[in-house]
Amino acid sequence: MLRMVLIYGTLLALGAFGLQWLEYQYIARAYPFEIYAVLIALAFLALGLWAGARLFRRAPPPPFEINDRALESLGISSREREVLELLAAGRSNKEIAQRLAVSPNTVKTHVSNLFGKLSVRRRTAAISRARELGLIH
Repeated sequence: MLRMVLIYGTLLALGAFGLQWLEYQYIARAYPFEIYAVLIALAFLALGLWAGARLFRRAPPPPFEINDRALESLGISSREREVLELLAAGRSNKEIAQRLAVSPNTVKTHVSNLFGKLSVRRRTAAISRARELGLIH
């Protein structure tokens, strides 16, 4: 029984292959220009992708280093820097307070001190200024 299934399966597979080959022969003779155009287009696509990948590689960014001189000159403490990083991450005062295990009023004090030390009036300006100075990533 298994032998009969294998024989019929093989004959059907050969028949399907033969029909596909005949169909390909017909299409190749009926549309030779279009087939060549598609093959050339695929070759240029592959060449373009290869050249783009080789020519426009991006170098990895240099590792971020905190500007310790700016921290010292501005007098920003390590806790204020932590608050600044959490501000840059988009955290609210309440979330910062929970994360650092302090009261929201303490966070407000740190934020107010940061505004004064960075000479800004808004959170977004503080974050922007801190990035310019290399205090946060």
